[in-house]
Amino acid sequence: MARYRPEHKEATRRRMIETASRRFKSDGIDGSGIATLVADAGLTNGAFYGHFASKDELIAAVLSQQLEVQVGVVNDLPPGLASVEEYLRRYLSPAHRDDLAGGCPSAALLDEIGRCDQSVREAYTDGASALIAAISRHLDADPGDNPSTNARAIGLFTLLVGSIQAARAVTDPELSERILAAGYANAMTLATAHRTDQESA
Repeated sequence: MARYRPEHKEATRRRMIETASRRFKSDGIDGSGIATLVADAGLTNGAFYGHFASKDELIAAVLSQQLEVQVGVVNDLPPGLASVEEYLRRYLSPAHRDDLAGGCPSAALLDEIGRCDQSVREAYTDGASALIAAISRHLDADPGDNPSTNARAIGLFTLLVGSIQAARAVTDPELSERILAAGYANAMTLATAHRTDQESA
């Protein structure tokens, strides 16, 4: 039997993570069985266990990859308030609200992650911590261990996620739009708080 090259195995694992991320975010973790997950990736159940020891291991890999992508996006933002403003506007947009499968993993999966096993929650904790640190760097050129900057970054992170979740949950389209608009206004207040404090000092 021909043996696959290491790069083939890595590509298959990557494909499984990418297709699983979309399925988890659209159907939920509990609503996505292994049979469906491997079918999405064009694999068999046997092939799944050649890459992951369990569904929990796949969930942890998905969360790590998804949050790593988010960290990369935030890190790549040009310095300055304009890029932060654009990021907030994109995150709190109707397009993101309506795109569960392609959107933020926190907004789609946070309630289920809290009920997952320790390894999954640790993967999420590491990713969320890295994302908060990335946000901090855009709020303060030298955040260091500044508790104020860290608190604002945590506030922005949780405000963004909660706003998208609420905007998706309501059935009234006008209310959903108002939730997004209020989330953006409050996020901008947090993002510019340090600048305002400096100007008034």
